[in-house]
Amino acid sequence: MSGAAALLTLVERKSRKLIIRKIKDKTPAAVSRAINGMNAPWARRRSQGRVRKSITADNGSEFLDSAALEASEFGSSARTHLYYAHPYSSRERGSNENTNRMIRRFIPKGSDITKCTRTAIQEIENWINRYPRKILNFKTAEELFIQEIAA
Repeated sequence: MSGAAALLTLVERKSRKLIIRKIKDKTPAAVSRAINGMNAPWARRRSQGRVRKSITADNGSEFLDSAALEASEFGSSARTHLYYAHPYSSRERGSNENTNRMIRRFIPKGSDITKCTRTAIQEIENWINRYPRKILNFKTAEELFIQEIAA
């Protein structure tokens, strides 16, 4: 199934801020390109290029190139650490699984992702990030993320 477009979702651990990117296929190269693109605006502001301390991934083949995912494109230092959840242990990635469930309100599982526009995906991301959540004391992920980067 590596030839089909997919959505790459990253959920920031503290604020639960969601970032969604459409990738053309589920390959390690596509995931690495998407993460490089996500990091670029933030990494230029930081001397080491380390934006995310860690990424916890499932065991899909798209995450097999750990060296490319951990390496910074802006220097020789590591950009992040990659951890893998145990097989069949979605509970180890609970925030991400819950967020994917929220995305499926808009894009049901099995939908043709190639038909999703960048604007539509951005609207879904914005809606989820602006949704007050009990786990966040009824604040939004966007509010908490802004507070976190301002600190």
